[in-house]
Amino acid sequence: MKKLLAIAALLLIGQTVMAQEKAEDKNKPEFKFEKETHDFGTVKEGEMATHEFVFTNTGKEPLIITNVAASCGCTTPTWTREPVKPGEQGKIKAVYNSQNRPGPFTKSITISSNAKTPTKVVTIKGVVERVQSGVPQAKPNSSPVEKP
Repeated sequence: MKKLLAIAALLLIGQTVMAQEKAEDKNKPEFKFEKETHDFGTVKEGEMATHEFVFTNTGKEPLIITNVAASCGCTTPTWTREPVKPGEQGKIKAVYNSQNRPGPFTKSITISSNAKTPTKVVTIKGVVERVQSGVPQAKPNSSPVEKP
């Protein structure tokens, strides 16, 4: 009988803790991005393709971004460092360096924060068009040498 009472007490305590956690989750900050994927389309090789992901904190507490990491060294992220108050907007800026990277690309940017969903991923993609170097330019119709 004592075991049964102990189990019932543990279940009741567990439910109380879970109810408190759910109530806290309702107040936590949350991201609402205008869009989570950006397609650059075609980018010329050597261009720095830049996009800002804009988000709104739809929670009831300030949203604090603790880290933003790109999936490779070719993408450099910057972000709003100050806490984003409820109802306000913040930005995640991604700069993709297309130098020596011809062809299609898809890169992810992982955001860590105190939000209800603590890890969020946004994506950039596109196609880098190769720029041929060392190819002689088209010659003009006239010669620089004067003819008699």
